[in-house]
Amino acid sequence: MSRNPAAATAFGPIVLSAVEQHERADRRLVDDDLAAAFLPLPLRLLVAATRWPRLRRAVIGASERSGPGLWANLTCRKRYVEDNLRHALADVDAVVVLGAGLDTLAYRMARVSDVPVYEVDLPVNVARKHDVVARVLGGPPPSVVLVPIDFERDDLFAVLAAHGYPPDARAFFVWEGVTQYLTESAVRATFAQLAGAPAGSRLDLTYVRADFISGADLYGATSLYRRFRQRRQIWKFGLAPEDAEDFLEGYGWRLVEQLGPNELRERYVRPTGRDLPASEIEWSAYAEKR
Repeated sequence: MSRNPAAATAFGPIVLSAVEQHERADRRLVDDDLAAAFLPLPLRLLVAATRWPRLRRAVIGASERSGPGLWANLTCRKRYVEDNLRHALADVDAVVVLGAGLDTLAYRMARVSDVPVYEVDLPVNVARKHDVVARVLGGPPPSVVLVPIDFERDDLFAVLAAHGYPPDARAFFVWEGVTQYLTESAVRATFAQLAGAPAGSRLDLTYVRADFISGADLYGATSLYRRFRQRRQIWKFGLAPEDAEDFLEGYGWRLVEQLGPNELRERYVRPTGRDLPASEIEWSAYAEKR
């Protein structure tokens, strides 16, 4: 498999979800009983060790030093996606996960719903996901379709159609933790495709703030900026929260809600009784196709 810097980041959010399973149910930020199993053996061993609270606190502390507030953001954004999907599921015909990585949503959904889920990602990630699903589940459920794509070059709906996706489907699109890895032209090209989605489709996406990408404000995450912007420029695209509504409207999507750090803490962190910050860097947005 070819190496890709963005593909290599697929492990991080799943590690966090897996570690969260060792918290009491009333203290978890996200509930994902498949996360640990989807990881490679060394990371499964690390996650298993975090059943001990002291080590778990050390892992969370290390994450906070690297990217202050991102533990809450990366776990709560998954919770937000699942909340929105649960409320919308009766009104959509398909789910499309753009940049699925090692996410387990499709496989947990298959336990309770036969709504088709199309997992779209880089070919290297799709190949890895195929192997992981074969190891953990013996193969993908009938409702899950793995779709390899290069967002920088390929036509999204043409690739989906080649894998059985009905073009008139009202879909719930999940675009979580992906846009920052793409060029602005690739993001806009994908949105130009999404502009053709039928009315009533939904979109749940995350984005990194444009002022962090530009270096105008690092929000206390200097080491994160060095890692993702200065050393290899892995993060490329950013959006300002105040511009999100107009940006989405330009492609026929109505912004329903945005969640920044204050909303994430109030909705998901505070009820657990945990004292975790949320980062200003990444925001979540939920939209509906007009």
